Formats: sequence, structure tokens, C-alpha cells
Amino acid sequence: MMEKILYLECYSGISGDMTVGALLDLGADRNRLEQALESLGVDGYHLHFGRKSKCGIDAYDFDVHLEDDGHEHTHEHSHEQGAHDHHHCHEHEDGTHDHHHSHDQGDGAHEHLHSHEHEDGAHGHDHRHAHGHSHVHRNLYDIYEIIGRLQEKEEVKALARRMFEIVAEAESKAHGLPVENVHFHEVGAVDSIVDIVSTAVLLDDLGIKKVIVSPLSEGRGYVRCQHGVMPVPVPATANIAAAHGLHLRLTDNEGEMVTPTGAAIAAAVSCGEELPEHYTIEKIGVGAGNKDFKNANILRAMILCPEPERSDILWKLETNIDDCTGEALGYTMEKLLEAGALDVYFTPIQMKKNRPACELSVICREGERERLEDLIFLHTTTIGIRRYKVERTVLDRREETVQTEWGRAGVKICSRRERKYVYPEYEGVKAVCEAGGLSFQDAYRMVRDLAEAAQGQEKEE
Repeated sequence: MMEKILYLECYSGISGDMTVGALLDLGADRNRLEQALESLGVDGYHLHFGRKSKCGIDAYDFDVHLEDDGHEHTHEHSHEQGAHDHHHCHEHEDGTHDHHHSHDQGDGAHEHLHSHEHEDGAHGHDHRHAHGHSHVHRNLYDIYEIIGRLQEKEEVKALARRMFEIVAEAESKAHGLPVENVHFHEVGAVDSIVDIVSTAVLLDDLGIKKVIVSPLSEGRGYVRCQHGVMPVPVPATANIAAAHGLHLRLTDNEGEMVTPTGAAIAAAVSCGEELPEHYTIEKIGVGAGNKDFKNANILRAMILCPEPERSDILWKLETNIDDCTGEALGYTMEKLLEAGALDVYFTPIQMKKNRPACELSVICREGERERLEDLIFLHTTTIGIRRYKVERTVLDRREETVQTEWGRAGVKICSRRERKYVYPEYEGVKAVCEAGGLSFQDAYRMVRDLAEAAQGQEKEE
């Protein structure tokens, strides 16, 4: 059985909270998520679980609400669609830099966790109350220490660390600092910690081993931050895309659609492959973004079940040759058939300057295509080969033998929609001809009649 694939359709960008919402909508365990986040020992926020409509599409709404001395702040920023995962940079007198959020809040001495549901069941909140605030600036290794407290599998922790490492590397490049000197202000880190750890936990909960990510749709223009104006995509996002080969697709939407945390998630989990040609969709999850665009601001996550490659889809290789000897072409045909070509044939054609030539055509399966192309280049004078996929309808078939008074002969038994066709094999008919002194037609009919009689007897039984 082929492994299932998670496909992230980022046609409206990607952010941390959109990813978490989509995974929860796929059926990942919310209780496991809450327990995992509790084990981190981080306070100063509470979680929002609910649903909202985006352009008429029902989507899962996940948010990290930050708290500051008893006042609540959502992590939506003037230029963000989802999780507030930018870590803005301040320069100190000594030239070092710290990353700050527009909302100040520090680390609390302790926290309390409780949750409640609305009567309609639509929204739930996890409350984490912070006490004893201090302004904390954490570097990457402080984040690693927090992730180390996570009571989860080691592979979950490793994925979370990798996502944060990708963000830190992008920020260090943007600000010209070594990675170890990049500091995340407490509030700027909390929502990213929650989104990144949540993503790692929920992917494991769904049993996802392979993730395919579509091109990331991004907006245009500039976004205003606390400390100035930045181009879209913002430097950290652009650095992640460049370093990890993410494909961006620019749209005419004004503003940011891909956040650094969203880009880091895509970079860390993507297997780099394209969608299989044939698949079925097992389940769909939709995560909501906070911004409103003319298109639905959602991240759609789909669990796909790939179908085995269809045997009736083949490749046709073609090349025109006007300067190769007949002997070389004949030898090439032999080698191609020996190497697994399903069919090889020549077609007379007329080429430039009225040169008589031939078109070499080869039918093959995907597994043999590259090897057969190598043989054509090796044994002919061509410098280019055209190729394209072809489909064929194939009869169900099996091989059998029949016993004649002059020996055994092979036949192919083919069928389609209750009708059967019997085709004697050439070598068997030839052997009967030579052993019995029969004409080819007589031998052919004899072998076919014996095979058809055997088929009729099987049907009666």
C-alpha cells in the first residue's frame, strides 16, 4: 500500500496559524496539542479554537491571543494575514540587535491553564494567565531549551527545532548577524513557538510522513511595521524561499500573504516533489487566515492516496535521421527491443534539401525511457529525441500452450467485455509447420482451434 501524502495548497499564502487550523480541521487531536503546549512551560497567551467563513468557505479558525499584564492582544498585525511571526530588530548602543513585537510582554513566573466552550460549541479558548512579567529576549538556543521541555517524541522536537532554525538563519541574513546573536523578543517568539510546535505535534498525530507543498502565493507592495516599511515578500520570507528552493507565485493582492513562520514550515516539511499523476482525496482540512482578500484567504490541506501508475500510459520517442546507414539503424532496433522497448519501427520521410530519411519511433514504459534514449544516441547520428506520453487500451491477456500431434505451441488468450480472442504465437506455429509439413495457414488454424476448444471446455466446467 502506498503511503499517504499531505498536500498543502498555498494559493492564498501560508502562515503558522493557518497551518495549525488546517491540520486540526483534518482531525488532528486537539487534546494532544493542548497537553503538548502545556508541557513547554510558556505562559502569556491563550488559544482560540473556532470557525469562520472566508468568501463563503467554512474554515477552522486557530489563533494565539497574547496577554500583557492582564490585557489581551491578538497576534494579527497591520501587515499580516495570520500568525504574527515577525521579529523586528532594534539596534542597541553596542551595535547588537534584538527582535521586538509591537506588544511588550515578558515571561511569567507561573501559569494556569483552563478552557471553556461556547454553548454552540463553535469556539473554545485555552487560557494561559501570565504573572510576574519581565522583558525577555531569547536566542535560538533558549528556544531549543523550551522545545526540549516538550513531552513528545524526539522526531516531533527535531522538526520543531528545524523550523525555528530556518527562521533564525533567515533573520540572521536579513540583519547581518551571526545566528547565535539573533534574539527573539518574548512576544515575538511566543506565537511562533506555539505555531511551530503545534504544527510538528499535529503532523505526527495525523501520521504524516510525506508532505508536498504547492507554490506559495504572495502579495506585492510594501508593509508598514513598527520600525519602518518593508517590501513584500519581507526579507526573512524571501531569504527562506531563496535558501530552500520554495516557489513563490506573485499575485495582485496588496500586502503580505506568506509569513516567515509559514515559509519555515513549508521549507522544513516539503519533500520537494510534485503531486502524483493519479490520486484520490481522503480528507480535506481548511485553515482560516485573518486578512480578507478578494480570494478566500485559506490554507487547504488534503490527505491524498496515490494510485499505482497506470500500465496503459506509455512514452513515445521519436527522432528524424537522414545521415545514418541502414545497418546501424537495424542494429539500433535490435538493441532497443532487447532493452525492453515495446515496439520499434521506421517511417520513411522527406527532410530538408529533399533528403530521403526515416523517423525512428519507439514505444516504451517510463522505467525504460532514459536507457532507450541513451541507446538511440549511442548507435545513431541523431542529436535530439522528441518524447510525449501516449495512452493505449490493452486487452486482458494470459499465455497458454496447446498440444498438437506435432508438438506443443504457445497461444495468447485475450479478453474484453466477455469476449475472448485466441492468437497463436508465431514460433509455435512455425515449429508445427516444419514438424508436420503443413502450410502456415493450416498449422495456424489447428493451433487456434485446439485453444478455442480448450477455452470452451473450461467455460462448461
